Amino acid sequence: MGDHMEPLLPVRHENRDFFVCDIFDALPYFKDDMASMEHPVFSLSTKPDMRALHYAYNGNTITIKPSYDGLPTIHDKDVLLYCASYLRAAISRGHAPSRTIRFSSRDLLVSTNRPTDGESYERFKAALERLSGTRIQTNVRTGGLIIEEGFGLIDAWRAVKEDNSGRVIAAEIELSKWFYNAILSNELLTISRDYFRLRKPIERRIYELARKHCGDDQAFKIGLAKLHKKTGSSSTLREFRRLFGRLLQTDHLPDYAVSMDADMVTFTNRNWKPPVSERQSGWPFLKPETFTKARAAAPGWDVYHLEQEWREWIAKKEPTKRPDAAFVAFCRKRFQTQGQP
Repeated sequence: MGDHMEPLLPVRHENRDFFVCDIFDALPYFKDDMASMEHPVFSLSTKPDMRALHYAYNGNTITIKPSYDGLPTIHDKDVLLYCASYLRAAISRGHAPSRTIRFSSRDLLVSTNRPTDGESYERFKAALERLSGTRIQTNVRTGGLIIEEGFGLIDAWRAVKEDNSGRVIAAEIELSKWFYNAILSNELLTISRDYFRLRKPIERRIYELARKHCGDDQAFKIGLAKLHKKTGSSSTLREFRRLFGRLLQTDHLPDYAVSMDADMVTFTNRNWKPPVSERQSGWPFLKPETFTKARAAAPGWDVYHLEQEWREWIAKKEPTKRPDAAFVAFCRKRFQTQGQP
């Protein structure tokens, strides 16, 4: 791929008639920071990756063993993003959830900005093989449960309909209990649709890390060497620095601007807006990091909406000396009494 190419893929499907749901509440986010956004479960290689991966962190472990075809790639992950979005949309419309999902392959290809030619259908089938063949063993909880046995990212799949050349044009997927529990518990983060326009696997991985660690905050800093390790890239640090330099030049990452000073990388949220300011709402002013703590205290809630409620509530009381702690406590109590919205 030459440097003359546009950094982002074109939007291939301006007419989104084939969207199954208004996408994408995806990318599993596990409470113990021990899953696919925090650790490189998906291969960044364009060739079969036969490595067995093992991670241990704070008493949590995860082992990923590849199938005969190798580890699933980060592009294979699109299937899981689609399934998570499909299921969450069904739940939001009042349908009973199921671990088994049936859908048109074309819907998936269009939703994830892929071509709809014969080669794309073959790649879809190969992705299903890698996702079902890869085995995982972990003690990481999803939905508050530990799945003791080994499992795949998807437990099974079958072709519901094939065309004359044997391409899978409709499929049925049975999600693993582990991934299904994460979806039901809404342990998810929304990603930009432009994620699917990123050409290079390493750029998708860097976006994931920015989305997880910076999130909705104003900025996040990380050392280049640590970022290199978190991506799971098999390149040397020197080569990674060169590749990262190209991203700095084009600065085309969705949602986040990227800069680097002396090997310290900063991701800045392009969409960040300050919370209700001290000028607008009067005392007190809350620190940006307080909103991160508030999200953890009240998963699934809109913390800025909670902030408005909290400010209306405290306006009737004596001023607090610890507004940040008081706001987080307010969010925690709301979650304890009302659960997820």
